[in-house]
Amino acid sequence: MESLIPRLFTPPKQSFFLFGPRGTGKSTWLKQNMPDALWIDLLEADEFRSYSARPERLKELVLAKSGKKTVVIDEIQKVPGLLSVVHSLIEQKLGLRFILTGSSSRKLKKTGADLLAGRVIKQTLHPFMAIELNKKFNLVSALKQGLLPLVFSSVNPEAVLRTYASLYVREEVQMEGLVRNIGNFSRFLEAISFSHGALLNNSNVARECEVERKVVEAYINILEDLLLAFRIPIFSKKAKRATTTHPKFYYFDSGVYRSLRPAGPLDRPEEIEGAALEGLVAQHLIAWNSYRCEKNKVYFWRTLAGSEVDFVVYGEDVFWAIEVKNSSKVRPEDIRSLESFKSEYPQCRAFLLYRGKEHLKKGNVYCIPCDEFLLNLNPEKTSVTQ
Repeated sequence: MESLIPRLFTPPKQSFFLFGPRGTGKSTWLKQNMPDALWIDLLEADEFRSYSARPERLKELVLAKSGKKTVVIDEIQKVPGLLSVVHSLIEQKLGLRFILTGSSSRKLKKTGADLLAGRVIKQTLHPFMAIELNKKFNLVSALKQGLLPLVFSSVNPEAVLRTYASLYVREEVQMEGLVRNIGNFSRFLEAISFSHGALLNNSNVARECEVERKVVEAYINILEDLLLAFRIPIFSKKAKRATTTHPKFYYFDSGVYRSLRPAGPLDRPEEIEGAALEGLVAQHLIAWNSYRCEKNKVYFWRTLAGSEVDFVVYGEDVFWAIEVKNSSKVRPEDIRSLESFKSEYPQCRAFLLYRGKEHLKKGNVYCIPCDEFLLNLNPEKTSVTQ
């Protein structure tokens, strides 16, 4: 059960936003760790109506409950007007700690509300990491069902995944009026799944969806604001060779990607699984970096000549080049791009993650079983080898 799996997320001592897609376990984690908090759930219809009509009611409630020093407001984006009340209460220095959860920052930004910069830290809860699951982690099922706590803890994960995107579209997109044509957006969700783990070409996606390119860009921004997807930029620091300019695109969870990616007679299963494996590594690197307070940045590398390294992790204490291969053997051509990158950036550590079982060293490249790499990816450490 999800409630028995401890998370690596460490909350700050001051007030903070806790963002994360639906189903990442924000409310579960808070109820486990903040059992005595004053709780306001804006998904409850009566509370939503009450605070929408009079946001200042929050101040009255907090002052009346003077013994409660921690206040949780669940899904704060539903009533952005509450932010000014929270700001006022923080300024009064009453010793209160606010935890404001949300599955989207879009409405907060759209209304012009600042995110209480400097007073409230922004944090994110991600899908499970392999190290959190430990012995419960299984690479094969992670590739098929993903690591979303809502799905992982379900008795019928496939059914939950099938409905996840449609529920999200209806509740977060349609009800909030984020797009004019929900049919176009639904087609876009499917079309862009072909870009998962690939260079993002908005014009190609627009052609598939039969919408304008600027509409696709707006849709991608919505996905990122809803924390359903992320883009990884090109690594070009002190580059000696010309690199591409397009970013790479990923859905936030491999299971959600698999649920949206159509499969037919012309689709090779290994192609879909290869993209899922790369996405699984991507979501782990993003979560690992997030829980390390963004000490590093995650990039990829691709020259105009076609040499590509799936991930480059670069920061104050880490410089990794990572290639992901959905194969059980390491071939000489698998490490060619890593060796090319290593020759240009000799300071980096180069890793090939593959589906085999052996630890190998091929030249300057460490070849590690992918599941072992993920299980050793710990936000408290900078080493992924035992």
